[in-house]
Amino acid sequence: MKVLIISDTHRMDDRFLRVMEQEAPVDMIIHAGDAEGSEDYFEAIAGMPILYVSGNNDYSSLAPRTLVFPIGSRKALLTHGHLYQVSRSTAMLEAEAEKRGCQIAIYGHTHYPEVHRTEGGLLVMNPGSLAYPRQQGYQPSYIVLTINDKDKVSAEIRYLKR
Repeated sequence: MKVLIISDTHRMDDRFLRVMEQEAPVDMIIHAGDAEGSEDYFEAIAGMPILYVSGNNDYSSLAPRTLVFPIGSRKALLTHGHLYQVSRSTAMLEAEAEKRGCQIAIYGHTHYPEVHRTEGGLLVMNPGSLAYPRQQGYQPSYIVLTINDKDKVSAEIRYLKR
């Protein structure tokens, strides 16, 4: 299973199209907030439903703030992150994911890509931003999560080709 995880696209819709050209086919797409009204366009380009949560800039969005859903045999928590103060630390987010029995936590908001595991085994991921990256090099980023036939999960930060 190949899962594309994006966040903080901020109406830079052409970058989503370019990511799809780089990564298709994918089995699932997850957006961690701040799509700012591009949801229908993204689903039309992808040709599939996309899991969304609303971010701090999604003023008219009807998407939930937090979503718990299955990815393969695992349970994932998806949120934009601003309600969990992720700009300071992922501790609140990690505690919420563990409280809900999740093995994966996905967030956005900071525009910094990261993948790490907690001591308890929780996989924590932030795809960064396709629109306004803040990490060194300022390259738009996303994550590809792969679950192989033996149910092994791997997450890789990837960058939009220039």
